[in-house]
Amino acid sequence: MSSGLNYYYTTVVPRPGRWGITTSPAEVRQILIAYAVITLDLVIIFSGSSFVFGSGSAGLSYALTPGILGIAATAAFTGFVAHELAHKIVAQRRGFWAEFRMWPAGLALSVVMSLVGFLWGAPGATVVGGMSESNRTDWGRTSVAGPLTNLSFGLVFLAGGLVTFELGSPIAAGLLLLAWINGLFGTFNLIPLGPLDGRKVLSWSAVVWAGAFLASFAFVATATLGVYSLQGYGTPFHYYQAIARGL
Repeated sequence: MSSGLNYYYTTVVPRPGRWGITTSPAEVRQILIAYAVITLDLVIIFSGSSFVFGSGSAGLSYALTPGILGIAATAAFTGFVAHELAHKIVAQRRGFWAEFRMWPAGLALSVVMSLVGFLWGAPGATVVGGMSESNRTDWGRTSVAGPLTNLSFGLVFLAGGLVTFELGSPIAAGLLLLAWINGLFGTFNLIPLGPLDGRKVLSWSAVVWAGAFLASFAFVATATLGVYSLQGYGTPFHYYQAIARGL
């Protein structure tokens, strides 16, 4: 997902293209900070510590359970970090400089939003150098890589959840929750508005955008309705929150 100041990834001074995947201490440091903040956001939400879907500070007693910490960390890595790394890898493989850069205001906003029960997954973005705004093909392919990574992780988690459910394993619930979170990350980012990935994918190929969006939306619907319908909770959110608390 891009959270730059314009409708494209923030552009920096271009550097010579490299086919290998490179990084820097600045990128590693900033993506680790963003990863920690997204993990914290998910801990707050899953623990019921938010003030809308949870019980405020009273929910903090759930926050340090191994289940919540493990699911939050895994969801943040697969849903956010892997998403941004996919953008970076595709851009670099196409000969452009690309690194993740955090957005301090977005980091602060994400924590505030988590306290009212919502995940704001825009603590930064992958910045790309040397890719002109008119280059729709490279922008589109770079952009769609993130949501497709989420969908791939979601399918793996869903398959694992269904298999372990049939085996009666308690980890099934956690895998289903991870599948759902990845589906939400991917689908949200494919909305063709503002700086989201969907806008750049749609400007490149309406067919690719429609296929990716419909696949992600169908996946979220399956992960939400198919599993939630078997439970007795009032909303899908409360069902998955109960999963996290129970692990």
